[in-house]
Amino acid sequence: MRKLILKMSVSADGFVSGPNGEIDWIFRSANESVTAWIVKTLWEAGVHIMGSRTFHDMASYWPTSDEPFAAPMNEIPKVVFTRKGFVEPIHDNLTTNALKDARINSEGLFNTSDILSLHASSWTHVTVASGDLLTEINRLKDQDGKFILAHGGASFAQSLIQAGLVDEYRLLIHPVILGKGLPLFSTVDTPFDLKLENSIEFMTGTLANIYTPVKG
Repeated sequence: MRKLILKMSVSADGFVSGPNGEIDWIFRSANESVTAWIVKTLWEAGVHIMGSRTFHDMASYWPTSDEPFAAPMNEIPKVVFTRKGFVEPIHDNLTTNALKDARINSEGLFNTSDILSLHASSWTHVTVASGDLLTEINRLKDQDGKFILAHGGASFAQSLIQAGLVDEYRLLIHPVILGKGLPLFSTVDTPFDLKLENSIEFMTGTLANIYTPVKG
């Protein structure tokens, strides 16, 4: 059985975005080493899973990007989780403020003419998971291959955590206090312990912490 890894960027006070979905704070403490760590994690995955709003953000962004993250995001299969029905990308009315912040940060990095034609199909031929979350995740875990990498958004990540489906947390902890926003662990009903498996401190002050839940 392959494991499910949740990769998220969080503020030092535990938020994954500002109150309106803002992620501009993530880019202030990124550098080449942080990027390399993320890219390595992306390539190690066998499938990327995400909620529908995050999917539409990514489908509107990665096919036209020449950033280091774009290749693994475009090439590795995706599964989108939705209970409300799935609308094929790309629809701007389904995207979030996270996409706007990413585009502002990456201004001048787009080369849309050729890249879109090469990679758009990887975002239009996706697997849609619309059934019970536990059943859908266990079906993916039972498949052969490299690990499952979950991206979010916040509500999807919270659902995975609450259901006890996360086998490993790869958290990029950024040196910023937001004060308010969308918290990662607010839906946890029963406290649980984590074992710190590895920790890397980057020059920007960002920490890459890898945790596994301690089994009771």
